[in-house]
Amino acid sequence: MPMHEVMIEMGFSSAHALRGYQGKCENTHGHNYRVEIYVRGQRLNHIGLLIDFKDLKAATRKVVDYLDHKNINELPPFDVEVNPSAEEMAVFFLHEVGRQVNDDRVQVYKVRVWETDTCAATYTID
Repeated sequence: MPMHEVMIEMGFSSAHALRGYQGKCENTHGHNYRVEIYVRGQRLNHIGLLIDFKDLKAATRKVVDYLDHKNINELPPFDVEVNPSAEEMAVFFLHEVGRQVNDDRVQVYKVRVWETDTCAATYTID
């Protein structure tokens, strides 16, 4: 079935350490992250938008502000339960941004988190 898709990208800088990792990444280190948030839906609103970019950016900004310039290992759920890998951060962004913007027309369905210019992790739901 035909779908519309909207994507925004945002950057932030944070530190993390991968618990249980055997190698340099078990030590605290930083990244200049980029996150891509993908929203999809079949129906546009009354003025022809799937979602206003401004609204999607504002929702993403709240999550970015929570992580930006912090040690992610000190922030729930990454402090105890979840290792702050790019894969787990993609899951976190999908759920947190989705809580703010998902409705009967619009769904955050894919998030890509870039740790470097050449390394990214993607989380997608059906």
